[in-house]
Amino acid sequence: PAKRKQISVRGLAGVENVADLKTNFNRHLHFTLVKDRNVATKRDYYFALAHTVRDHLVGRWIRTQQHYYEKDPKRVYYLSLEFYMGRTLQNTMVNLALENACDEATYQLGLDMEELQDMEEDAGLGNGGLGRLAACFLDSMATLGLAAYGYGIRYEFGIFNQKVVNGWQVEEADDWLRYGNPWEKARPEYMRPVHFYGRVEHNPDGVKWVDTQVILALPYDTPVPGYRNNIVNTMRLWSAKAPCEFHLKDFNVGGYIQAVLDKNLAENISRVLYPNDNFFEGKELRLKQEYFVVAATLQDIIRRFKASKFGSTEVVRMDLTTLPDKVAIQLNDTHPALAIPELMRILIDDEKLTWDTAWDITVRTCAYTNHTVLPEALERWPVDLFQNLLPRHLEIIYEVNRRHLERISALYPGDHDRLRRMSLVEEGGQKKINMAHLCIVGSHAVNGVAQIHSDIIKDTVFKDFYDVDPQKFQNKTNGITPRRWLVMCNPGLAEVIAERIGEDYIRDLSQLKSLLKFVDDDAFIRDIANVKQENKLKFAVHLEEQFKVKINPNSMFDVQVKRIHEYKRQLLNCLHIITLYNRIKKEPNKAWTPRTIMIGGKAAPGYHTAKMIIKLITAIGEVVNNDSVVGDRLKVIFLENYRVTLAEKVIPAADLSEQISTAGTEASGTGNMKFMLNGALTIGTMDGANVEMAEEAGEENLFIFGMRVKDVEALDKKGYDALEYYNRIPELKQAVDQISGGFFSPGEPDQFKDIVKMLMCHDRFKVFADYEDYIQCQEKVSALYKNTKEWTKMVIHNIAGCGKFSSDRTIGQYAREIWGMEPSLEKIAAPDDPR
Repeated sequence: PAKRKQISVRGLAGVENVADLKTNFNRHLHFTLVKDRNVATKRDYYFALAHTVRDHLVGRWIRTQQHYYEKDPKRVYYLSLEFYMGRTLQNTMVNLALENACDEATYQLGLDMEELQDMEEDAGLGNGGLGRLAACFLDSMATLGLAAYGYGIRYEFGIFNQKVVNGWQVEEADDWLRYGNPWEKARPEYMRPVHFYGRVEHNPDGVKWVDTQVILALPYDTPVPGYRNNIVNTMRLWSAKAPCEFHLKDFNVGGYIQAVLDKNLAENISRVLYPNDNFFEGKELRLKQEYFVVAATLQDIIRRFKASKFGSTEVVRMDLTTLPDKVAIQLNDTHPALAIPELMRILIDDEKLTWDTAWDITVRTCAYTNHTVLPEALERWPVDLFQNLLPRHLEIIYEVNRRHLERISALYPGDHDRLRRMSLVEEGGQKKINMAHLCIVGSHAVNGVAQIHSDIIKDTVFKDFYDVDPQKFQNKTNGITPRRWLVMCNPGLAEVIAERIGEDYIRDLSQLKSLLKFVDDDAFIRDIANVKQENKLKFAVHLEEQFKVKINPNSMFDVQVKRIHEYKRQLLNCLHIITLYNRIKKEPNKAWTPRTIMIGGKAAPGYHTAKMIIKLITAIGEVVNNDSVVGDRLKVIFLENYRVTLAEKVIPAADLSEQISTAGTEASGTGNMKFMLNGALTIGTMDGANVEMAEEAGEENLFIFGMRVKDVEALDKKGYDALEYYNRIPELKQAVDQISGGFFSPGEPDQFKDIVKMLMCHDRFKVFADYEDYIQCQEKVSALYKNTKEWTKMVIHNIAGCGKFSSDRTIGQYAREIWGMEPSLEKIAAPDDPR
């Protein structure tokens, strides 16, 4: 392998350290091979390295948990149905400062560490922003020394792998556990029963939920290391297991063999991640998943609470009234909302507390994060599904609602419309439970994920609730972990920054603002530009190796990577591509700024329009990329199977970041922050966190265009007429006519008629309304890109303005303002230190 230069932010490669790593590597490799073969494969080498690095975690992991047991701090439980973790090996080496040492050790053994890292499967247990946010939060909670636990589901199949065949998305199952997962540890000793179905008995001595079907929840623990502070927290994911006696006791089932085969039905609960982003699909299996994670987790929380050393009597430890002093539960969207009625059920039915006491404990313990205002994404579960699956929880929800509406009635006598709007139960065709309303009523804090989103929540979607409980509503602008999204994926940039301001910024990203001192420093400007060029060359090589596509590394890399969704407006990007193509064809001798436009992302398998958008992008690419007049001045690439690991490669190589959702639709966005931190400039609307990015870096250092929220509202009042724009703007008309006339689908002229019809007749996201401003803004982008020095100075302003967007800042605010905990940057003793 080629020897890589040592980068100081990657830790010291001391001689003893390297020798130890080699010894341990060989030991692990030997045990692997003794079991199996004589010849080692690349995968064997990967597992040997993973186990070697894992050895450095276990002592710290055990010591951290011991530390929590003794100190008995308040603990925070982050409940999420998604944790989009990506790969673990390199992140662990970064946080343990082992990267240079491992690199040197593998090099001395004749191996290339990067090749070994490429053997690891992504843990793709999430769809997009919400699941990746949970992963960044785990990293920050460990780095800030919080006693934190991530709880979720160990899906056997994560987000599907995307293949593009003839321009269409094809899904294949993500069998990520096929070769085993070196980072998890099964904990059968903490297995918990979870109940479904059955009926409710009301007796004088209390309420019983009986005749239930039982499924076991088997926990798997994954270590979560903080950044160089010797703290290792736990992510605990539950897997569904049928009990041994499952169905075997039912003599009416078709015999013994069938009963054993039926165990699969029970175990399907943790089989597969639902692949919808920002869309609610009311399936029974999904509701089962939501209750499964909540029921198993709450048993664990209460067991740990009761077992903690209080240094006081047995009586106190059984008294659950102090739960909110020791436990915070954060609900990542409404997916784990059943934690509220489940905690009530435990406190009332099992612990025999009164309703008022139980409700006070529940509200003070739980807090809810809202992630979207799109109506199609809000969870509304049919009552009959509830009645069948979770009869006791439905009773509790009804009683919560009765008391809630009683309070509203007292505040607004005779306002029946307000009662209807605020009810947890939506009347209509079929009655439904509004899970967001349940979360707001049952939590002491409700937060949006960017300032504009939190304002929209208070002014519109949840205005009625804000009016009665304004103190509940907060903002917590999202952030990203600078460990994965800078140090790990862009070591060249991390190093150039460290050479100027030291390494401390990795723990305290606000220090990036001191880079403003160097905005006119020619050497710094050159270094920043050089790192970007190296990253572009590296990505161009990757694209050629993986997908056999050749691109011009001197062109502007214009990138839009995110889930495919109408509100994210990949179609607006398409219209710009077509317009640019038409302009080059019209004036082929003009000095155009060359661009490689890359679009990537998965479409939910059932989302027809999103799948058509992918087909359109690939169809435009077929025409543009094979036009000799255009040459390499414009290329269109669809990035197949966009996932965490591909993001880590493409984001450091991007020049331009496309953040072009209709104002008021993207709650925050986090990809926008990753591009900004990695030296791309942003073209975007005033939506989500883009607003705060412009505030931090200076609006003049972003390419902001399009309607603001107030303009969108005004246009809604007036009525959006796509035809008016189509008739008024010749280049828009030309582009739309080309799509509808079969210019991009000569074999099937009306292939894209559905898309055009949507754009012309029922476009909720007003693509045409922002077209003109977007095209003009893109012209400014092209002009600036020609001046490398001015472009790079703008990049420096952006990187310097990134400090706010660290998930460390976000988590610090959750801790102080919601959980009542104090973050700390203190190190604890390493396992090899004397205690």
